[in-house]
Amino acid sequence: MDDEVIRPDLEGRPFFFCGIGGSGMLPLAQIARGTGHAVAGSDRSMDQGRTPEKFEWLAENGFELFPQDGSGITSSRQILIASAAVEDTVPEVAKARTLGNARMSRAELLSALFNEAAQSVAIGGTSGKSTVTGMIAWIMHQAGLDPTVMNGAVMKNFANADNPFASARVGDPGVFVSEVDESDGSIALYRPSVAVLLNVSLDHKSIEELEKLFGDYLAKAQRAVVNYDDERARGLSGRANDAVSFGIEAEDANIAAVEGSIEYQPFAVAADIIDNRSGESAHLTLPMPGRHNLSNALAAIAAAGAAGVNLEEAVEALSRFKGLARRFDVVGTTKSSITVIDDFGHNPEKCAATLRTLKSVPGRVIAFFQPHGYGPLRQMGDELAETFARELDATDITIMCDPVYFGGTVDRSQGSERIIELIKQAGGTAEHIASREDCGKRIAELAKDGDRIVIMGARDDTLSEFARTVLASVP
Repeated sequence: MDDEVIRPDLEGRPFFFCGIGGSGMLPLAQIARGTGHAVAGSDRSMDQGRTPEKFEWLAENGFELFPQDGSGITSSRQILIASAAVEDTVPEVAKARTLGNARMSRAELLSALFNEAAQSVAIGGTSGKSTVTGMIAWIMHQAGLDPTVMNGAVMKNFANADNPFASARVGDPGVFVSEVDESDGSIALYRPSVAVLLNVSLDHKSIEELEKLFGDYLAKAQRAVVNYDDERARGLSGRANDAVSFGIEAEDANIAAVEGSIEYQPFAVAADIIDNRSGESAHLTLPMPGRHNLSNALAAIAAAGAAGVNLEEAVEALSRFKGLARRFDVVGTTKSSITVIDDFGHNPEKCAATLRTLKSVPGRVIAFFQPHGYGPLRQMGDELAETFARELDATDITIMCDPVYFGGTVDRSQGSERIIELIKQAGGTAEHIASREDCGKRIAELAKDGDRIVIMGARDDTLSEFARTVLASVP
């Protein structure tokens, strides 16, 4: 992607968001409105009656909503915000072309706002971006830096009755924290003060493409924060102008967990954290489970340090970090000690981290997975099957429905059946049930005392509702 995009003048211009309810669009719409722009939008999900509470909240909070029929495009001064995947046949796109409206992608608008900030922290990597973004945002907020934050998930520390959809925080526009996306190449648009690189693994692009994108990303930053436990990320650290490293296993990491101090608990992790450059240390108790979340915490502490927050202050803030919606989010536990967990896991690395955390304590796991599209399933299906077969044992069960599909032109010739067969061939226990509703019924039939049921998938807000339905249906 060309990082020298010619952008329209944004001063005083109204924005129209096509797909305003999406996980990437909604927080950006909040930030745009918070910085003084008039914001309107449409969404296919609203027209279909999905997640009505979200659109009611938007309407009540000053966002003008329209059906996705082109009626919201009323002036050539409006800038249409639409992803590159939005087809030319979508009425808003056709109407905007007729009126001569400027069009920007989500990433183009976000990067324009981000790059104007005097102090900016970008979080990149294949997995863990949203959690680390939330952690850094909370640390910086507690340190009094008043950051503006763009995230892809609701940050529970900032959510309240007035703003249940707090995937963004509107603060000082000169201090900006944002996750940045490599899947569409748009990471090339950002010029951060601090660039965090968590990991490099297969997702939407080849490893070669990812290494080029992430290497260029580090090179553009004033300072980089790199995971030395990840071989590919570590290998790219030489591209950085100035690098701070973190790691659990890496003996030469700057920010590290002290060997022998790590204690993994069912829903938390504790460790002594040390800055090996200064010798400063502090004890962390993070109310989130798993090795991957300890690594995420180290990344956040290192990034906050690069932004001027001391180690002790960062560790203390993380002890009160509430996590993110749909990131190992415990929905509830029944009287039969059956726990239901809502999780965003959708690529091999994210799924592996969640499943590994579940299997770190005794008990059977029922893993439900809804693929987030037919294209991604073709791209990473073999690796997903390998992940479920490797991380779960013969007593555990994987249940997979058909991929999510909201319309449009897409090749649907390869579905979930192939993945299920691959899991079985690798020795796993797995079932394909086309309908998600029927999957819920099957889970209720299978569930027994002490089971952990995890609901996994992305790009579908109704998965959280499904998780609550499952909880209500099990004994």
